[in-house]
Amino acid sequence: MTTADLRPATIATALRKLYLARFGFAALWAILLGVSAATLNPLSIALLVLYPVVDLVAAVIDFRASRAVKPAPALYVNMALSLLAAIGLGIAVASGTSAVMVVWGAWAITAGIVQLVVAVTRRALGGQWPMILSGSLSAVAGTAFIVQGQMAGASVTGLAGYAALGGIFFLLSALRLGRTAKAGNR
Repeated sequence: MTTADLRPATIATALRKLYLARFGFAALWAILLGVSAATLNPLSIALLVLYPVVDLVAAVIDFRASRAVKPAPALYVNMALSLLAAIGLGIAVASGTSAVMVVWGAWAITAGIVQLVVAVTRRALGGQWPMILSGSLSAVAGTAFIVQGQMAGASVTGLAGYAALGGIFFLLSALRLGRTAKAGNR
């Protein structure tokens, strides 16, 4: 990688593309889960496991795009958490919705904290306040998911709203990163 490749504008451009893709995925995922998740069924189960797999792939892409700006340890943690979440959700679906909500909640808490750490370290790139807010809210939402998992009649439908809101934060961050990318390409 050359010095020019390490410019904030180069990293911002790569992250902007990634965040736009994450927004699109989150929006589509939320719609599909919202219409399919009245019960755990093959589609909702596939969607539940797919979400952390996509998060894992996104963390790998993020790492490759930004390894020079030091979020690498946190991104490694994020990769591991996403892999464990996918495996955990794959196992939890056999136990039912409550188990799914507890696993999802634990992942949301830990991944939210990692997202917060990464975003704080990237503040100089711009566009990170939506990611800081998203990481913070994810940790709070994760706690709520765990509590919901302990209640009778728990439903995974609420996860669609969580994903949709996360997608909006990715979109806002992507739009803000566009300014950094444009400024650096002048």
